[in-house]
Amino acid sequence: MTSTIPAPVTRTAEGSALQAVLLDMDGTLVDTEGFWWDVEVEIFAGLGHTLDDSWRHVVVGGPMTRSAGFLIEATGADITLAELTVLLNQGFEDRIGRTLPLMPGAARLLAELAEYEIPTALVSASHRRIIDRVLTSLGPQYFALTVAGDEVARTKPYPDPYLFAAAGLGADPARCAVVEDTATGIAAAEAAGCHVVAVPSVAPIAPAARRTVVTSLEEVDLAFLRGLMTEMR
Repeated sequence: MTSTIPAPVTRTAEGSALQAVLLDMDGTLVDTEGFWWDVEVEIFAGLGHTLDDSWRHVVVGGPMTRSAGFLIEATGADITLAELTVLLNQGFEDRIGRTLPLMPGAARLLAELAEYEIPTALVSASHRRIIDRVLTSLGPQYFALTVAGDEVARTKPYPDPYLFAAAGLGADPARCAVVEDTATGIAAAEAAGCHVVAVPSVAPIAPAARRTVVTSLEEVDLAFLRGLMTEMR
């Protein structure tokens, strides 16, 4: 599976200015942010280092180069970024092979977007090998496009992944609703000009212009997302 841009999708629900929905993966659709931290703790323990729990807020949301680089620098561990990246991806794959819990409301939201033929993309800072594994549980049929962190020149917090996804769906970024759980992903979506629905997972997120904060995906449905676009008119 690749993130090759498909033919533009221009159809939208009648009477709605919502053109596409772009969804983050870890911590937004699947309850895996804790998995990444657990793997990081285990790997560094094996290297003789204990991670400070306060660092979890620093590394959450990726990209892996930033989070892994921070942990190497903070601990002084004798490991290269390339070596750590391999260990992190492998450790995460092992964990999701055992269990992959979806966030409350995720399955219902994806089904509703599909039912009403809303163009939808999965936009993650995780690498392609991880996304493809997770898609087997999420359902690849729900996404017209998927974008991985190792397939764009600059991943989150830069806007590139969301601009790429919007272009691939033939949508105006200003008419896209992005669902994210971390400050890193929110920064990327807002820099792309999208309206953001924040569902905080690890660290709190404050409301802001073009940003709506909810406590769970169970509060988010198609009517809610359309309403965000209506408010912008």
